[in-house]
Order: sequence, then C-alpha cells, then structure tokens
Amino acid sequence: MKKIFLGVFALLMLTMSFTNEPKFTVFMIGDSTMANKDTTGGKQERGWGMVLQQYFDDGVVVDNHAVNGRSSKSFIDEGRWDKVLEKIKPGDYVFIQFGHNDEKPQPNRHTDPGTTFDDNLRKFVNETRERGGIPVLFNAVVRRNFALKVQKNDDDEKLRNLDAKSGNKVQEGDTLYDTHGDYRFSPANVAREMGAVFVDANKITHELEQGLGREASKKLHMIFAPGEHPSMPNGKWDNTHYNIYGANTVARLLIKAVGEQIPQIKSHLRLTGDTVPVKKR
Repeated sequence: MKKIFLGVFALLMLTMSFTNEPKFTVFMIGDSTMANKDTTGGKQERGWGMVLQQYFDDGVVVDNHAVNGRSSKSFIDEGRWDKVLEKIKPGDYVFIQFGHNDEKPQPNRHTDPGTTFDDNLRKFVNETRERGGIPVLFNAVVRRNFALKVQKNDDDEKLRNLDAKSGNKVQEGDTLYDTHGDYRFSPANVAREMGAVFVDANKITHELEQGLGREASKKLHMIFAPGEHPSMPNGKWDNTHYNIYGANTVARLLIKAVGEQIPQIKSHLRLTGDTVPVKKR
C-alpha cells in the first residue's frame, strides 16, 4: 500500500510540474511604444509590451524584443529578428507592430507602405509560420496629436522631446489627427492576404484618446508639469510615449482585442473590464 501511495504521489508531483510549465511564449517585436524601458531613478516611461505579462496567467511567458527607434527594416538589418527566430517554438505567438519609424526619412529606417513595408511584414509572417509559430499583426498606435496645425507623418519630433513649457505652447483643438497615413493599412492588407490575425491598434487607441479628449488623454502619455515628478524636474511633453498608466491601459485594450480573435489567448487572460471610456469613430 505504501508503494502504491508513493507511486501516486510521484505521478501527481510530475503532473503538477508539467502543469506549471508555461504553455507558450508571446514574442513581441516592434518600436518604442511597445518596448521595455529604463526604470532606474523612478523613470515613468513604459511600452505597452513591457507591462503585458501581468495580464496573462502563469501559462504564458511574454518575451519582449521591441526596441526604441526601430522600423521593420532596421529590426531585420540589425539581426534582431534572427535572434527572435532562433527562440520560436511550435505554438508560440509573435506580436508584430511597426510603422512609427518606417515612416521616418532616414535610409536605415525608411520603408514604403504597399511595397517595402509590406514585404517586411510578409517576411515576419512567413518565417514565424516556418517555425510553427502564430503571427499577429498590429498597426501603429496613434500619437496624441490634437494640434491645430496638422503635423507631417515624419515630423514625430514635434510631438515629443519637448519640456513642459515648450509643449504648452502648442495650440490644440478637440480633434485627434492621424500622423501615420498609409502605414496604418499595410498590416491589415498583409494579414488579409496571408490569412493572419490583425489587430487594429490604431483604431483602438484613436478611440481611446479621442474618447478621453484633449486634456484627459494627457494622462496616458509622458506629459508632466515641472516639479510634478522627481525624475523630470523640468517636466516633459511627449505625445508619443506612454507613462505607467497609459501603457497599462493600452496593453489591456490590445490584448483583449487579441483574445476576441484567438480563443487560446483569451483562455489565459486576467482582465476585468475597461479602465477608461472610449469613443467610437
């Protein structure tokens, strides 16, 4: 009887050890809006991929490879994609979100929607599938652009890297304007062509920011008054990047949207409703 008990106990322990093993990994590739950030000295900036792990149960591991300033081109050219490919196992997911930097004019980053940008997205999809992974395409999240004078698509620096005093001089209205142009459409087009899952992150975040409005939407971003936070004594005015609250809000909305299309993802989510009201376009 004792031997039987020990055998059952050993089998139970073995089963539990397998149960506690992660079932799959979510790899993330993209730019600064998704990337991990430096948190030393109380720094407040976060990418939405940086906070995503907490919205999954223990069956999922999030491995975030997104990096500041990267486009689909530079991510490939720098060998970053190859490093992700080496790690993908059958059943893993790859979340793909580029566009912010593909629209920049520098030759080492620039791609064109409909041609080179789409080709890079196809590469990510094809090579993910060759490893047995499941690709999920996202388009770029919006910039908080309520400026009355509409900025050019490649004029990102006018919406960020400002101190609070300079940012407050920007005249704003009540309408959120797009800054991504046709780069918004390439991920959807490639997903449709290749039968991949697509999440309209641009639409989701547009509705979020427009729903909050000109003033309340500042709470999502790295917008701080002078002296408001010790890590930014002169304040900050950055309409592109998220603070802790913004990254969490966006991460929850986007992963909820993924779960609505992928039952396996949904079964591992830990979500309890929306944190903020959104307004449909």
